[in-house]
Amino acid sequence: MKLWHKAAVTSIALITSLALAQAPGSKAPSVSLAPIDPITVTRGQAGAVRLHFRVARGFHVNSNTPKSEFLIPTTLKMDAPTDIALTKLTYPDGTDMSFPFAPDEKLNVYSGDFTVTMNVRPLHTVQPGKYAIHGELKYQACDNAACYPPKKLPVNFDVKVLKNATTGGKNPAQSPHAHR
Repeated sequence: MKLWHKAAVTSIALITSLALAQAPGSKAPSVSLAPIDPITVTRGQAGAVRLHFRVARGFHVNSNTPKSEFLIPTTLKMDAPTDIALTKLTYPDGTDMSFPFAPDEKLNVYSGDFTVTMNVRPLHTVQPGKYAIHGELKYQACDNAACYPPKKLPVNFDVKVLKNATTGGKNPAQSPHAHR
């Protein structure tokens, strides 16, 4: 009975230490998003959107392309109205770093500031006006000792769609022939 009790106490101690390693301390890991000015774009044309994120000091998040299938990548998922296309989503390259918990392994991470870009292209059929784009950045923050549960950061911005620019055309009443 004593052997079982010792194994149970050891298991409980191990589980408790793992739980404490995963619990945020006084400084919770986070990623924040800089304010996004409304994007103005003419229908039928693309406009670039730059989303500036900041990882809290002392933390890092896995890049969009971590080096192991077991690591949670940082991903941006966006929803747009039907007639507005979001294209060319581009993540920055991460930085290869090693950490005390795996000194012989380099992890590809973002720390500090990083920017994700995409194009917003309203179709020719979209009515001019203001449209809301919603989404979220999914990430898992870690410090030098532990990784924390994955989080989702809301990402929202507005797109103002302008009417197509009118181009100067020929006056249909004019003859296309040169007159002498």
